[in-house]
Amino acid sequence: MVSEIDIKKFVAQALREMAASGALSQGAISASNAAQTAVSGDILPDILEEDLSSRINVPNPHNREALLAIKKITPARIGVWRTGTRCLTDTMLRFRADHAVAMDAVFTDVPDEWIAKNNLPKFKTKCENKDVFLTRPDLGRRFDDDEAAKIKSLVGSQNKVVVFIADGLSTTAVTVNAMDALRSMTDGLAASGIKTSPPFFVQYGRVGSEDSISEITGAEVVVCLIGERPGLVTSESMSAYLCYHAHLDIPEAKRTVVSNIHKGGTPAVEAGSYIADLVKMMLEKKASGLDLKL
Repeated sequence: MVSEIDIKKFVAQALREMAASGALSQGAISASNAAQTAVSGDILPDILEEDLSSRINVPNPHNREALLAIKKITPARIGVWRTGTRCLTDTMLRFRADHAVAMDAVFTDVPDEWIAKNNLPKFKTKCENKDVFLTRPDLGRRFDDDEAAKIKSLVGSQNKVVVFIADGLSTTAVTVNAMDALRSMTDGLAASGIKTSPPFFVQYGRVGSEDSISEITGAEVVVCLIGERPGLVTSESMSAYLCYHAHLDIPEAKRTVVSNIHKGGTPAVEAGSYIADLVKMMLEKKASGLDLKL
């Protein structure tokens, strides 16, 4: 029976041979050298730590500087090269690793410790678990009577603006970005004399859960900070969905969206400040989505 350490030794040997033959990039050669020294300690280097924007796998590119310049402005997988009709081994390994990160973001629940640390009351949609959440989007937009009553009790009826965080399709995006965006937004609104409801967390929540929350609370504006479907570039992208007088089955064109909130897009603090400006505008013009003329 082949042990895990035997597999790691085999991988290290394969990397050494590929490095010797010139089939690996400089970054992968460094990983190969690290792997050789790490096997004895039962540790392999993390392939996700390499910055792909500076890696050129194409042998003798016609214009190396131009290719590097392109890679610096896009996270797309360009210049990965090939062996025959297939990807290079290190390219495929990185692809699989990024895919695994995306899968984790979708299937992992937001830790209860994170929710408690940020003092967020927790509510749950009609979804019983993650499998139901992924297969029944309609249930992720609704609450049973008990949860609805608890939300109404928390929020009350005096707040014009209700703000909540939902896990959506990326728990990573929420845990990394939500609180920074929330604090920036509430600070911006408070400076204008606009009070928000106590923020709370919705487990197994879809964007449409804000429609139910709007009907439950009677709020003028509801703001939902939610994790977006992760890709192979980042699993940390969060969006904010804002709606004026939302209601069940409201057209999607009535929502205002701030997307791509993460360190490689719009930073969370900057996004929060912008969301505060949008909320103030919605309250003034009594509109959102396409009806809100920015």
